[in-house]
This record gives sequence, structure tokens and C-alpha cells, in this order.
Amino acid sequence: MTTVRLPLFPLNSVLFPGLVLPLSVFEERYRAMMRDLLKTPEDESRRFAVVAIRDGHEVAPSAPGMPDPTAVPERGPTAGFGPDPMASFHRVGCVADAATVRERPDGTFDVLATGTTRVRLLSLDSSGPFLTAELEPLPEEPGDEAGALAEGVLRSFRQYQKRLAGARERSLATGAELPDEPSVVSYLVAAAMMLDTPTKQRLLQAPDTASRLRDELKLLRTETAIIRTLPSLPASELTTGPTHYN
Repeated sequence: MTTVRLPLFPLNSVLFPGLVLPLSVFEERYRAMMRDLLKTPEDESRRFAVVAIRDGHEVAPSAPGMPDPTAVPERGPTAGFGPDPMASFHRVGCVADAATVRERPDGTFDVLATGTTRVRLLSLDSSGPFLTAELEPLPEEPGDEAGALAEGVLRSFRQYQKRLAGARERSLATGAELPDEPSVVSYLVAAAMMLDTPTKQRLLQAPDTASRLRDELKLLRTETAIIRTLPSLPASELTTGPTHYN
């Protein structure tokens, strides 16, 4: 089994291959990670892994601006993740390639990364200033009838978009071209739908593209029906989410 060791960036959200991830990095453990990534030559990939948090926090509870400024600060790479950090994270995540890592004058960072490939979390190393992980790459198998399923998902997704646009009086994907490659469709739709983190995580770790698309068809039909009953919805971008603060 071929594995890879990468810095680990836990988030309260799910990253999919091909999707953009903006980060605003202010916690020291993640600043240290970005400083380490900047040591990588510009012509090489600056990679780290993103996993969704199952139980824990992106930010240590006593970090500046958090609700309890009098608490004794938790420090170190595992702060906020409990005595067994492995239990705090979902086991399937995504490698991110940081195209932009920009340090601000105050030592914090603006980062723009893109999801590349799925990985399975095997083990953690907390001996350094930030978590690193041993990861197993997960191949994306097409499964049965992925092409036909992708066509159905795209049709349902367009109806979903129209319902969202009607509820918000604004188009969700003005000028955006939707892909036709099944795995890309499956990831894009999973990221663009207004779903909770456990549901997005389920889609990320689907055994193959066809299984993910089948799940998405059911979700799209359910969510589109729900939207009909809602008078308004918040704005949502098609392929990018909000900046994540750490």
C-alpha cells in the first residue's frame, strides 16, 4: 500500500476534489504549517490534507475572540480535539494544493487552495507544531452507469438551481458552464448543494462515482421539493464556499 505523509488541516466542512478552498489562517499551529509550506519551491505542489471534524473545534476554545477569554489556553497541534484526535476526525478527506499562500504583516495568512484527490486518514503525528497524517490515496472508481446517472443529476441539479434562484430572485450560476465528466459532476454537485457536513461527508466517501450520483439524485429531488415551500434562501456560490477562519 502506497501512503503519503502530509500536514493535516481539520475543518468544520468537507473539501471535494476540484473545489476551491479559501482560508484565513490565524492560529499559531496553522501559521506554522503555512510557514513550512512556503519552504516548498514555487515550482512544486504545496500540499496539505483537509479532513472534516467529527467532534471538536477548528479553533482552540480560548483563542482570541472566543467566548471565554479567561479560560486556560489549550496549546499545541491537538488543541480542541480531545484526548484522542483520531476520533475527532472523519477518516476520509481530500488533499489540497495551495496555489496562493500570502502572509499578512501581522503574521496571519490568506490561503487559496484547490482539492485534488481523496485520501483515507490512517494515523496522526502530533510531535511537531502542527498535526501531520499518514494518508492512503483513494482511487475514484466509476461504478455502473455513471455516465447516464451524471446526465440525470445534471438535469435535477438545474431544476434545483432554478428553484434556488426563484426563491432568492437571483441566479445561482450565472454564466457558469457545468461539466459532463461523471466524477467531476458528482463532486461539483456535492459541494454546491446546501447540505449539512455529515451528508457532504457521506458523499465524499462514496465507494464510487455512480453510488455518489445515485445518492445525489435522491437528495436533489428531496431538496428541490423542500425549496418549493421556502419563501427565501441565503445566497450560495456554485463552486466556492465562504472563507474558513482558523
